[in-house]
Amino acid sequence: MIFATILISCNSEKSKNNTEKENINQTEIESDTLTKHLKPFKSELPTIGLLIYNGVLQSEVIATSDVFAKPTENGKQIFNVITIAETENPITTEEGMHFVPDYTFKNCPKLTALFVPSAYDMYAQVHNENIVNFIKERNKETEYVVSNCAGAQLIGKSGIADGHKIVTWIGGGGKLQKDYPNLKVQNDSLVTFVEDGKFLSSNGNLASYISALNLVEKMTSPEHRKFVESYLYLDRLQNWKSK
Repeated sequence: MIFATILISCNSEKSKNNTEKENINQTEIESDTLTKHLKPFKSELPTIGLLIYNGVLQSEVIATSDVFAKPTENGKQIFNVITIAETENPITTEEGMHFVPDYTFKNCPKLTALFVPSAYDMYAQVHNENIVNFIKERNKETEYVVSNCAGAQLIGKSGIADGHKIVTWIGGGGKLQKDYPNLKVQNDSLVTFVEDGKFLSSNGNLASYISALNLVEKMTSPEHRKFVESYLYLDRLQNWKSK
């Protein structure tokens, strides 16, 4: 009886150990699967910075990350794509989602391009000296600065694009020109996207894909842009028909 008890105990212990090992192995598999989708920060790669703040239109953030986070056709990462906010606290988008910024104004790495999105009400952002000063300072190092929709108001407030062409949301050009007379505001009813030197701008919302795709082509090649467009099924959206 003693021998039988010991045998049962040993078998139970082996079964427990096997179960634990299986659980560990499963956890490792799940971890490996998740890790494959992570894009590590690589200092040798160009860094695309996405400015975020409370009330930001998330489509304008997602559009840019959608385009620049795509790898090459052979699966190679070619950009760092990061979000930046004034503090490390989560921000709440206009649509109610919560985004946790990767970096703050204080620890943000060197940027190759800065994307400035919009909100429905830009008053708080335009009157936030920390945001405006961040844009001014980063303009000194960036090769490109992109505004989408009413993000153009922050560009105007910062003064970095004075004398350059810019476009804003459809219907917002008149006020933008009045508030910032040194900008060359384009007719937003006719112009969707404009590029002038290092400054690019669009009407925003889904048109933010246009500014992102134009810049990704400029920084890579027409072939890579076509690959990204095919990755995103943009042809399906352009030829959208109801049946």
